[in-house]
Amino acid sequence: MQRRALWLTTLALLVGAHAQAQELPKKTLTVVVGFAAGGATDAAARIIAKKLQDNLGQTVVVENRAGAGGNIAHQYLAAAPADGSVILLGSIGPLTIAPHMMKVGYDPQKDLAPLTMGVSFPNVLVVHPGTGIKTFADFIAKAKAKPGTLDFASTGAGSASHLAGELLNQRAGIDTVHIPYKGGAPALQDLLGGRVAAYYAAPPTALPHIEAGKLIPIATTGPTRPAYMPNVPTIAESGYPGFNASNWYAFVAPGKTPVAVLERWNKELVRVLTTPQVRDELLKHGLTPAPGTREELASYIDSESRIWGKLVRDRKITAE
Repeated sequence: MQRRALWLTTLALLVGAHAQAQELPKKTLTVVVGFAAGGATDAAARIIAKKLQDNLGQTVVVENRAGAGGNIAHQYLAAAPADGSVILLGSIGPLTIAPHMMKVGYDPQKDLAPLTMGVSFPNVLVVHPGTGIKTFADFIAKAKAKPGTLDFASTGAGSASHLAGELLNQRAGIDTVHIPYKGGAPALQDLLGGRVAAYYAAPPTALPHIEAGKLIPIATTGPTRPAYMPNVPTIAESGYPGFNASNWYAFVAPGKTPVAVLERWNKELVRVLTTPQVRDELLKHGLTPAPGTREELASYIDSESRIWGKLVRDRKITAE
């Protein structure tokens, strides 16, 4: 028994050492993003990829594969080489929402392997000044006065910005109209142009325009006010207790990637996300680094999938 215990201990140490020493492919490494360049996911990916490249001493590129609310990129990753050369900064929509709404061409639990949570943040509900809306109460009042006429942009059907609007529709008993885009940048462009009234925006894309007075922030979607918007109330404190539509981006790899490679990626990504320089840069964009274990991410994705899946069924939400 003692010899068997010693053998098992030695084997565990050898396996751990192998995972620790596992090399990533000696070629260009790719971080895929499911949205157009200029959006929040793209900004986060480029900040992280730059430090990865410095740490690894090899080229790391960001590849934008926009469309279908990020689903195209997730489907692409599911079929990508499972050698560690390609990973994805995935998002809440394709990982936990879209599979309940449509056929997405991939199974998040089987075809994608969790690496680590990347960042988390609340979205901010912003409106164009031309709407005449100045507060969250104004927004609700206008929506109730003219059902089906007040519209809001999103980064695509099944995205976090889409479901935030649907959750508010449900909680407030209003009927705002969803207008999907291929990412945060084109959604923001139409909002700034007054072609859409509102947008549940990610902070990195909205903050410069809020500071310039081109957009009016009326509420945030998380449980507490973010430090960079202390004067903007949450939806939860504005009459809808418990409202929480927090957003997040997480790193995943092709599902058949060897465990040792997954562990190596987890180690490198956590190392980057805990670097003070990277953390400060992400925080300046309103993104809070949230690195963790692969197991923690898998559990969180499962929990989010159950929460948003219920809303999709309750609201009878389908792809548009």
